[in-house]
Amino acid sequence: MNKKKAFAVPYIVWMIIFTVVPLFLILFYAFIHRTDSGSLVFTTEYIKSALSGSSMSVLILSLEYALITTVICLVLAYPAALFLWQLKSRIGSIVNLLFMLPMWMNFLLRTYAWRALLDANVPINQFLQWLGLPAMQLLYTEGAVIFGLVYNFLPFMLLPIYTAFTKIDRSYIQAAEDLGANKWQTLTHVILPLTKPGIITGITMVFMPAVTSFVISRLLGGSQTMMFDDLLENQFMLLKDWNTGSALAVIMMVLMLISMALVRKTDDDSMPGGGI
Repeated sequence: MNKKKAFAVPYIVWMIIFTVVPLFLILFYAFIHRTDSGSLVFTTEYIKSALSGSSMSVLILSLEYALITTVICLVLAYPAALFLWQLKSRIGSIVNLLFMLPMWMNFLLRTYAWRALLDANVPINQFLQWLGLPAMQLLYTEGAVIFGLVYNFLPFMLLPIYTAFTKIDRSYIQAAEDLGANKWQTLTHVILPLTKPGIITGITMVFMPAVTSFVISRLLGGSQTMMFDDLLENQFMLLKDWNTGSALAVIMMVLMLISMALVRKTDDDSMPGGGI
């Protein structure tokens, strides 16, 4: 065996054990039914069951939350990345580090911290009362879930967009200005197309994890809000229904593959010769 190929053997073994085998088991439980006699038959009943009733409504709600989160993150991250890019390189790096600093803390701890801050008798409501405003129910609402998703996934949108900005040749900006373009025209016709790969990467890094998030909805949304992964966990851990749970997982994988294909197509179209 070639020495270079030998270095890939541990990775291949790892992939087979922790990726291929679990994927095979999910597909097995999603499409194979064991009859009373012990024989195995192929069936799509579990997929049909997963696509009906409350499961579908939970999936639609998760997609809605993920879409809202992605849009908000993009609206917040793009101006922030533009601002950081316009700063001096050293100052911009420091400010960017401050944006990324919360990511060094455990995901669960960050969410627990906001759960405490959004509670009824904590600083936010006390500040509202100090302003003469009535106390608000902030925790266990849809707004709290979306806020938690945006807070936790905003850096995943900011970092790739800022990286795309740092790769821009500033001579393009100077050329656009020399040709009479104003700031808005320079932004829309020069800067935005050049940062499109970063935007697409950011959307991918935010939308997909947001769809499959369940800790945030549980801690900030309580029992009133259930996302798709909460439903998955209930099927596997509480109901011990591996067949329906695996069918739900297959649906999620298909959605992720479709999302990745759409993003890949958009990314390919944005490259030279892609029609844009």
